[in-house]
Amino acid sequence: MALANELMGSRMIFERSTLTSSSPFQTRFSIKKRTQFLINPFDVKPMRATNSGTIVAAISDDLVKTLRISTVGKKQEKQEEEEKAVKFKVRAVVTVRNKNKEDFKETLVKHLDAFTDKIGRNVVLELISTQVDPKTNEPKKSKPAVLKDWSKKMNVKAERVHYTAEFTVDSAFGSPGAITVTNKHQKEFFLESITIEGFACGPVHFPCNSWVQSQKDHPSKRIFFTNQPYLPNETPSGLRTLREKELESLRGNGKGERKLSDRIYDFDVYNDIGNPDISPELARPTFGGRDFPFPRRCRTGRSSTDTDLMSERRVEKPLPMYVPRDEQFEESKQDTFAACRLKAVLHNLIPSLKASILAEDFANFGEIDSLYKEGLLLKLGIQDDMFKKFPLPKNIVTTLQKSSEGLLRYDTPKIVSKDKYAWLRDDEFARQAIAGINPVNIERVTTYPPVSNLDHEIYGPQLHSALTEDHIIGHLDGLSVQQAIETNRLFMVDYHDIYLPFLDQINALDGRKAYATRTILFLTRVGTLKPIAIELSLPPQSTSTQNSKRVVTPPVDATSNWTWQLAKAHVGSNDAGVHQLVNHWLRTHACLEPFILAAHRQLSALHPIYKLLDPHMRYTLEINAVARQTLISADGVIESCFTAGQYGLEISSAAYKNQWRFDMEGLPADLIRRGMAVPDATQPHGLKLLVEDYPYANDGLLIWSAIQTWVRTYVERYYPNPNLIRTDTELQAWYSESINVGHADHRNADWWPELTTMDNLVSVLTTIIWLASAQHAALNFGQYPYGGYVPNRPPLMRRLIPDESDPEFASLLEDPQKFFFSSMPSLLQTTKFMAVVDTLSTHSPDEEYIGERQQPSIWTGDGEIVDAFYGFSAEIGRIEKEIEKRNRDPRRRNRCGAGVLPYELMAPSSEPGVTCRGVPNSVSI
Repeated sequence: MALANELMGSRMIFERSTLTSSSPFQTRFSIKKRTQFLINPFDVKPMRATNSGTIVAAISDDLVKTLRISTVGKKQEKQEEEEKAVKFKVRAVVTVRNKNKEDFKETLVKHLDAFTDKIGRNVVLELISTQVDPKTNEPKKSKPAVLKDWSKKMNVKAERVHYTAEFTVDSAFGSPGAITVTNKHQKEFFLESITIEGFACGPVHFPCNSWVQSQKDHPSKRIFFTNQPYLPNETPSGLRTLREKELESLRGNGKGERKLSDRIYDFDVYNDIGNPDISPELARPTFGGRDFPFPRRCRTGRSSTDTDLMSERRVEKPLPMYVPRDEQFEESKQDTFAACRLKAVLHNLIPSLKASILAEDFANFGEIDSLYKEGLLLKLGIQDDMFKKFPLPKNIVTTLQKSSEGLLRYDTPKIVSKDKYAWLRDDEFARQAIAGINPVNIERVTTYPPVSNLDHEIYGPQLHSALTEDHIIGHLDGLSVQQAIETNRLFMVDYHDIYLPFLDQINALDGRKAYATRTILFLTRVGTLKPIAIELSLPPQSTSTQNSKRVVTPPVDATSNWTWQLAKAHVGSNDAGVHQLVNHWLRTHACLEPFILAAHRQLSALHPIYKLLDPHMRYTLEINAVARQTLISADGVIESCFTAGQYGLEISSAAYKNQWRFDMEGLPADLIRRGMAVPDATQPHGLKLLVEDYPYANDGLLIWSAIQTWVRTYVERYYPNPNLIRTDTELQAWYSESINVGHADHRNADWWPELTTMDNLVSVLTTIIWLASAQHAALNFGQYPYGGYVPNRPPLMRRLIPDESDPEFASLLEDPQKFFFSSMPSLLQTTKFMAVVDTLSTHSPDEEYIGERQQPSIWTGDGEIVDAFYGFSAEIGRIEKEIEKRNRDPRRRNRCGAGVLPYELMAPSSEPGVTCRGVPNSVSI
């Protein structure tokens, strides 16, 4: 033991002398080429031969014999020494995270496990070396060790409980590289981390963050690796087989129905949106394939429906949808999500409430205001009556009545918190195109009138725009239309092509009416935008009595003012649909899922790129499964509350087929594609914005640049030359599967970047992290602050705008406010939508924001990368301060001014709740 201590001490001194920290994140060149610096003092090091010249002295045969005998003797002594290798003990500190709440069954099983733990049914750990035993050609292993004091600590109420185990290893063991865990209890437990103490290299960390299932459900041992990253060809010999074995277990065999406790990641098409067994009206097509191209989702393996063998049987709430066990919401996230959903769920639980308000319209703006002051139940006058219908004891009913007075009282949305009537102003309507919840559709006008990209053989003359120069010439500050175009002052929000093919079907739905809109915007001298014309299009064979195209311009009298407000409402409805179905759901949620599935299937937890992407994949599979269950499903929230109704996913599919390109999803490429920026090497970020005060782009470029620099620093650390990228089998398998399986409908597209150079790898990874973090945040967390006041951006419209030849025109003249609200969503539709966007806009207490990580100092064993990450985190902090400074700058009129909301959707941090700010690492809601 003294020898072991001496050797271990010498190794520790070596480590301390060689591990020097680098300056954090100063430059992408601040990190040196990675080297393997862990040295095992027990390894026998071969001596290098030196060129010492030729030996000329004669050697007698007797001397040769003597030397041979001596050599054999030394070999025997060495073998005996190895057999008697010094043994020493190392300790494992195992951190298990407790559940805050347990039901009766869980409590019962917990007590049973505590009892059986005493008699040998316990948690067993086995330490595995990075080295292979030359005798067995298998990885060196310790003797199994039992987790101590499980039963004694059963009643500890702390969030985290620390257990210990002791391993006995010998001096030839080498460095620990993996650890296996066997759970002989009945109940799963969440293993957060394991730290091994006692080796010469210092503490060895195993970040686990995973549920360990009972052996009775999953007989195989769980494998966890150290935090030391290895490319596939660098994997130590003792870990190679385990590395592949773990990946094989995560891929599964593609057969059978998945259990909720499984950890299997696989692909499937969206064939579980409809429910044809309940009603033919709830049948929906399969999304993913030739007819309706779409990204792939996580496979569940459920059986087919009775009515349609190509459709998968649905799982309805409250039953959970399968996602791999480690992808499910953690407890605090579940609690937050459940509490937010309560408002929406009530509409389904109380038939009397639904029947009471099914057809009720708002009479005036005061009734909308009452939702924030009184709440829905008080407004309807049915709160007491509702609770009397619950089959509960009287004292519980009384308690519920008192505690529910604000149950359906909504928080005042930010859009009306500073200026109650801001949403009515034209400048605010235009401002939201660059600083609202959907700032990614505005584009620069290069041709006027606008030109459609739809098939002219199908739509014919209908594709010619009704917009003329006469419509806008009086609003251009004395410029001609051509001058406005050439000086980059004419912009457009164009929803013509995405809606027109679906309008006949949408307008045939009960209570749905829509146009395909184009809005022309002019950039003023002070840097703000103003709307100057709105084009409203219908299909040429529309059953409406209206002309197929009309143009509405800013008002000149009372009647045209109401017509203008209705036209803006229809634009808002178009915008809400494209925002939700295309920019939010498709481009962030659905299109990222294939990359996440492939990462778990093809990238080992040892792989440095997996470690980089890990925080940006959190909760995405679960929230997408919830979306399939309740949001995008047949008769779900999207179909119920948005203009497109049951054709919503068909619009998403068309956008995926015709518009989506991965190489254009990065912020700089997207800005250039939309004509909102031009390349300019003299400008920060290499771009010149054509609308200088464009809050989404201004702040987004700061975050994009920080992500890109962090990713480049990381990639250069592990891939100092491009050949390492091309020969990285796991990396190439991940990217190939993401494209050829996950995005199979685009697998033959020529715009996919080739993963052969450092720049391309940096671009791909930066784009994925950008979409998961800042892009999703910009599109998500303002939904209630901007959309919670439905007149600002109604999710659907129920009436077209009558012209003078329309019989409904008289109704508009007689009571324009009544006509306006009869065009808006009903009270039920409004409150259901408000409850949902309130949920979607809410940060949970366990949110992890950009620049943060679980276990920030030990998520990787590469000390220089840890330092670089802290540098990235500091840069994110500086960006937050810069955003705060910009929001106080009166020269930036699109984010600062009387009644103007500051732009905080890119501000990195946030408190829990609905805050209209905060950039989580991942698509987590």
